[in-house]
Amino acid sequence: MSSDLIKLIGERIRTLRKEKEYTQEYLSEKSGIHVTYISDIERGERNISMETLEKVIIALEIRPVEVFRFEGIEGIEERANKQELIEALNSLLAGRKIEEVKLVLRLAKEVLGTYDKLK
Repeated sequence: MSSDLIKLIGERIRTLRKEKEYTQEYLSEKSGIHVTYISDIERGERNISMETLEKVIIALEIRPVEVFRFEGIEGIEERANKQELIEALNSLLAGRKIEEVKLVLRLAKEVLGTYDKLK
């Protein structure tokens, strides 16, 4: 039976892989980890070593901290400080394509510009 942490890490790896639009097969090739092992990691059925985790992180081209961002942003607005909110935004945008990030930036500028005019 796997621990909650192993399951969370596996789910997070699956989410990050899908955000990159990688298949398990592609992540397997890129990381040098067998596809069955990738599948087991994502389902929380394998106790992933630090060495294997590092291979996955490198293959996904992410910062190590991204694997440990478990908390969704649902409800974070009610209980977070400014830095946590900024980190939540960063987490939302980290796996997105550059065009999507640019769109969000333009929208944020427009919303903030409108907000500033209303003050």
